[in-house]
Amino acid sequence: MSLKETYNKIAKDWHNDHNADDWWHEGTDVFAALLSKGAHVLDVGCGAGHKTKYLFDKGFKVTGVDFSENLLAIAQEEAPDAEYVVSDMRDLSQIEGQADAIFSQASLLHIPKSEAPDVIAHWNKKVRPGGYIYIAVKGVKEGYPEEQTITENDYGYEYERFFSFYTIEEIKGYLENLGLQIEYESEKMEGGTNWIQVIAKK
Repeated sequence: MSLKETYNKIAKDWHNDHNADDWWHEGTDVFAALLSKGAHVLDVGCGAGHKTKYLFDKGFKVTGVDFSENLLAIAQEEAPDAEYVVSDMRDLSQIEGQADAIFSQASLLHIPKSEAPDVIAHWNKKVRPGGYIYIAVKGVKEGYPEEQTITENDYGYEYERFFSFYTIEEIKGYLENLGLQIEYESEKMEGGTNWIQVIAKK
């Protein structure tokens, strides 16, 4: 089963499971404070729209991008006034012009690490000069592989997802190699996961 098929299968359970997450608040608030009111944000890998709604409610124009139609259906209920595009995060060509910022939370971690620099470079082309890119991923755990397919059954049925894990230096390096300036970085443990958040200015 592909990752898209998996997320279509687990969409409702995943949405309910992650409603109470709050590790991302501080970094997302820093991101929001850097933007002008009404700024256009691409929420890449928006999932069920938790953050799409959060950003929309702060006064931004938000376009949610995800390849899972079932997750986007939930996102449209969460934030019905936002815009949505069904697309893989590797290809934002359906979206015309450049946005003021890209917000990518817990989505790049589903891309093989070998592809990450090219994916981020593609995102960078969709951001106007002076705009921002926010990336949040899971950190590497000592003694564990940097990439693995994980089988889970916490929703009462079995499903698999591919994950890649990073160091904060790797994420910063990808952005700095594109000439971006790091504006914010943090690492926060929650539920056994080291969440990495980085914001860079173009």
